[in-house]
Amino acid sequence: MKKLKALLLTEGMHGMISQVEGMAKALDTEYSHKIVRLSFPWNLIPPKFTPISQIVLKDKIYITENETPDLIISCGRKSVVPSIFLKRKNSKIFTIHIQDPKVNFKNFDVIVSPEHDNLRGNNIYSSKGAIHYITQSEIDNAKTYLKKNINNEKVVSLILGGPNKYYNFDKDQLVNIFNQIKSDFVSRGYKVIVIPSMRTPKSSIELAIKEMSSCGHVVDKVDKQAYLSAYALANYVIVTCDSTSMISEAATSGKPIFVAHMKAKKNNYRFKRFFELFKQMGITRDLGEKVEPWTYNKHNEAQRIAVEIKNKIEN
Repeated sequence: MKKLKALLLTEGMHGMISQVEGMAKALDTEYSHKIVRLSFPWNLIPPKFTPISQIVLKDKIYITENETPDLIISCGRKSVVPSIFLKRKNSKIFTIHIQDPKVNFKNFDVIVSPEHDNLRGNNIYSSKGAIHYITQSEIDNAKTYLKKNINNEKVVSLILGGPNKYYNFDKDQLVNIFNQIKSDFVSRGYKVIVIPSMRTPKSSIELAIKEMSSCGHVVDKVDKQAYLSAYALANYVIVTCDSTSMISEAATSGKPIFVAHMKAKKNNYRFKRFFELFKQMGITRDLGEKVEPWTYNKHNEAQRIAVEIKNKIEN
């Protein structure tokens, strides 16, 4: 059977790319990716008040008859309007939006939303955490990538996020996290791998190098193979609390995950629901809790939900 063709629409942020590519991979599609940019003032206006027209796009999206995708998989506020527009141009295109589109759900064939968002509807598929593009085989294949930098049997990997509208990521809070890791792990003979993300500021990477280089290996740039290798080598994984996507990705590894919490600068109730869910599932604990091994079923929601979506597409 010929593979389905998918067009992926996002604003270009790592978390969004990870989610649309994760769904495209799980659905076994051939896919291409389009970064969506909206013109002023539409880039500031909610989708429900934005006209369904190419006029709002900085870069128009043209699809010839031969290039028409079977699926559009979109994620993020700015991708909502072009997905609806293209569906109206060709009703045969099956549209999947990831996260709450903040418009009438009937505009899409399927919406995939984290359970902690509490969306309800006939076309809503709820995921426990974020879907993503990390697979176990990729983790296994990357194991040797960092081996020369961290030749030790006891390894803890720290995945660093970055500031967002909920967390400042200031120096004092990062130093507290580093000191907790030294107390809980380094003192017990563990070597530390520090991995930055696309949102990690240069100042945070420099601070990590200053504070943690003597304890292991700090990767100083975004490097997907290093990211995957850090999971493969780790006995334990620590992820900063600013990204439900990164915590969800870490759960693919099956390794015990500690969440490094920071003080929120505004109400983070959605994060709290997510943290509680993953604790109840036995996936995460809070950094500072007792260091001891635990197990859980490796967690990859894209693969589970893809089976249900395939059935819907076929029907």
